Amino acid sequence: MALLALLSTLLALSAVRAEDPYLFFTWNVTYGTIAPLGVPQQAILINGQFPGPNINSTTNNNIVLNVFNNLDEPFLLTWNGIQQRKNSWQDGMPGTNCPIPPGTNYTYHFQVKDQIGSFFYFPSLGMHRAAGGFGGLRINSRLLIPVPFDDPADDYTVLIGDWYTKSHKVLAGILDAGRSIGNPAGVLMNGLSGKDATGKEAGKTYRYRICNVGLKLSLNFRIQGHLMKLVEMDGSHTVQNDYESLDVHVGQCLSVLVTANQEPKDYYMVASTRFTKYMRTATGVARYAGSKVPPSPELPAGPVGWAWSFNQWRSFRWNLTASAARPNPQGSYHYGSINITRTIKLASSVGLVNGKRRFGLNGVSHVDSPTPLKLAEYYGISGKVFKYDSIGDEPPASGASITVAPNVLNATYRDYIEIILENPERSIQCYHLDGYSFFAAGMGHGKWTPASRRTYNLLDAVSRHTIQVYPRSWSAIMLTFDNAGMWSLRSELWERHYLGQQLYVSVVSPARSLRDEYNMPDNTLLCGDVVGLPKPPSYV
Repeated sequence: MALLALLSTLLALSAVRAEDPYLFFTWNVTYGTIAPLGVPQQAILINGQFPGPNINSTTNNNIVLNVFNNLDEPFLLTWNGIQQRKNSWQDGMPGTNCPIPPGTNYTYHFQVKDQIGSFFYFPSLGMHRAAGGFGGLRINSRLLIPVPFDDPADDYTVLIGDWYTKSHKVLAGILDAGRSIGNPAGVLMNGLSGKDATGKEAGKTYRYRICNVGLKLSLNFRIQGHLMKLVEMDGSHTVQNDYESLDVHVGQCLSVLVTANQEPKDYYMVASTRFTKYMRTATGVARYAGSKVPPSPELPAGPVGWAWSFNQWRSFRWNLTASAARPNPQGSYHYGSINITRTIKLASSVGLVNGKRRFGLNGVSHVDSPTPLKLAEYYGISGKVFKYDSIGDEPPASGASITVAPNVLNATYRDYIEIILENPERSIQCYHLDGYSFFAAGMGHGKWTPASRRTYNLLDAVSRHTIQVYPRSWSAIMLTFDNAGMWSLRSELWERHYLGQQLYVSVVSPARSLRDEYNMPDNTLLCGDVVGLPKPPSYV
């Protein structure tokens, strides 16, 4: 009997040890006053910090994050690029989660399952993103998984983005009145327009994780006198090419290695705007250890034009021999040989609805419902809240009117789908898909046709979560919709997002099984039409 008890105890202990580690955080969200461009303004702070705290995790860690909302308005956080496998309950978008009411708290609980790389989080409601509340989120590889480069001497997160000096409430009011928020006032690097960095030892190599957390503008990043070796992009290891500068579009993250192999002094890091008639710049300083020599005042010039950016994109390649988050090499998944089940063409549009400007996809401008779409679907009242497939797989004729409604696209579980993102406008666009990585297989000028597939990269396109679409051009992405849930596909340009250029993709597993999707967490906030309804039966 004692032997049985001992065996039971040992089994229980081994089960505990087998579970992936937990990281616990408590975040207090408050307003605060900052002046990064010299103008005092209200910002959203996390634990008093702007930008917010950096989350430093490892593949498969469980993150438990208790968020206290001390604002005077509802609040939500989303995790840009974190796939939330089987768990859209934690995605933190208005279509999946009820907001955290003022004066209350909510605990996110998710696993960074089978992912590595550089990501960020940000507030997803209204124009909160314009006020801060964002921060870096890194996922390190597990010790047993080889990484295709030596450990750097240090690892830095560099958050770059355009910045407005108007408050998020003022910006929202401008958009609600049907006007544009115009051009940003400047560019920030880690919350400042200029900042010193810690000392770098000569001869050593350092990793910089650069994310564009802004609202509108693509940025170019470069370091005076130093080449940057690209090693990772949106969670995928890349072929390691050297670059003098890199375009980072809104919502994208990339990692570079920089070797301190120049004269030991200070050097400027530069983030400057792209594709604009005006130039906005932020600088930081990369300082060699012991340096007392200031950087050269002559900033390295950035690139000019669209063609340069497009050609740089063509140089990005997936590293087919590097291990992913698991021991299998990234190239073991042969995406180019899978038969396409469905092709969806999404074209952006802009127009007036009741005299006010709206943006749309395939003629529908999304509006959030008081009942999150995921909850409506789970509770079986979707027909009361939204209509599936209010858009078709082809854009309407040009000039068609825009309809304002919740925009939900139905995707069959495990279908392999090609999505064509068309941009008929004169400015660049960026799109992000929650819950997935996709293969950015092709880009081209003009309108996409089936013949455009001949230009696709079907071997080593980088698997990523955010893709730019150049003016009057198209981008093609391909993926298997194998992650059940309700997932945001959105413009990362937040003025467009706020005014409706987004949709949700509903991916339902017919099995209603825990194999495919987790049950709704017990602490899920309820709002809208699901309040008071009996809880649906659990998945098994």
